[in-house]
Amino acid sequence: MVSRVIPVEPFDLVIFGASGDLARRKIWPALWQRWQAGQIPPESRVIGAARAEQGPAEFRDWVRAALPAAAEGTEAFLARVDYVALDARGSAGWAALAGAVRRDVVQAYYFSVAPDLFGALAERLHAHGIAGPDARIVVEKPFGHDLQTARALNATLARHFEERQIYRIDHYLGKETVQNLMAVRFANILFEPLWNARYVDHVQITVAETVGVGGRGAYYDGSGALRDMVQNHMMQLLCLIAMEPPYHFDPDAVRDEKLKVIRALDPVRPSDIVRGQYRAGPEGPDYRSDAGNRRSVTESFVALKCGISNWRWKGTPFYLRTGKRLRARASEIAITFRDPPHFIFDDAPGWRGNVLSIRLQPNEGMNLSVMIKEPGPGGMRLVQVPLDMSFAEALGAEGTDMPDAYERLIMDVMRGNQTLFMRGDEVEAAWAWIDPILAAATDAPAPYDQGSAGPDEALALLHRDGRRWRAIAP
Repeated sequence: MVSRVIPVEPFDLVIFGASGDLARRKIWPALWQRWQAGQIPPESRVIGAARAEQGPAEFRDWVRAALPAAAEGTEAFLARVDYVALDARGSAGWAALAGAVRRDVVQAYYFSVAPDLFGALAERLHAHGIAGPDARIVVEKPFGHDLQTARALNATLARHFEERQIYRIDHYLGKETVQNLMAVRFANILFEPLWNARYVDHVQITVAETVGVGGRGAYYDGSGALRDMVQNHMMQLLCLIAMEPPYHFDPDAVRDEKLKVIRALDPVRPSDIVRGQYRAGPEGPDYRSDAGNRRSVTESFVALKCGISNWRWKGTPFYLRTGKRLRARASEIAITFRDPPHFIFDDAPGWRGNVLSIRLQPNEGMNLSVMIKEPGPGGMRLVQVPLDMSFAEALGAEGTDMPDAYERLIMDVMRGNQTLFMRGDEVEAAWAWIDPILAAATDAPAPYDQGSAGPDEALALLHRDGRRWRAIAP
């Protein structure tokens, strides 16, 4: 199967922080890939904006270095790139930007900068008459540090842009598997009747990384796993698993149902939270050395148990786990179904329940474990086998890379589709749930070995419920 490429309307995209790390690693490569795919019209332009005093030709050389070497079409793409040097907090460069941006195409402004610059950029876009009434702004996380700062950030943006113009980007929502989760649930009758507390025993959401905090030590030490991963990425995954079917696949309809899930989340008891820090090991120094803070009590690992008080999920626990320097790089959602009410195979000690595993990375796909009879004579011996669907194989794209999440999300901005972006009230509701968890996390994080599955205390979190974490495997 060949994926369809539907071009977007011509646009002018201004990237503030155009020479930063995020732009180099994600934004410019994503735009180049969409150019190669034929999705970006040749009339479109991308304007880099940053403090460095340089000309467009010099900046294009920098962009060229961020793209695949000697790739066909690179020069044609670079011909659409321009550059303006400006001061985000001052007046320098804004008149030049106003003269560069066209009014008769889609306007989008990507704030690839620190959140404390969002207000200054938004104010100057309007003060200089640059942003039109249908202009769109893209803002990166963190969306605040707590509920109070999230509200202040939303209020700052709302002074200059309407909610329909604000695109809060969470790259997890751009992953192919995450969107397929909605398709599997709501386009097939197979799972939806079983998608509730009557048939689901528990849900596990794991986001494991093998890397440490590395060069992000100072930033990460001010955030930790709860703020960096649980409040946004993992919250979004939980919402897509637990949400009710929206009345239509419409941005606000989808986000309304996600908001209902967040508001239905039970408070988390302190005994249901486990935090950890990785020790020194063969792979590198300990967390405190990486963070540059020998007294740090910030968590590089967190596991927690939560519940949802609504008709569909009351009584089904959701276990969330994420951490640095773990055994493998893997992101997975696992829905474990309940045992049959009456099991007729008494001599099948190896019986295990059905699990729907949704792999977000690596090897995006889905796996449903079922029990079948083991081939051969000698009685009814049961064995568990996977019904495995790799998206690369199923869609005829084996051996090729799946589109990066940023590719899809940036093109959705140009289409004006906010379905995969967070709304302001959704962000604030997530912080309202996380803040008490942060306040209760006063104990020192438990140490754990690099290359492990986290601290032993995390294992006990499930053992006391008679359950086990799934293995962290690539």
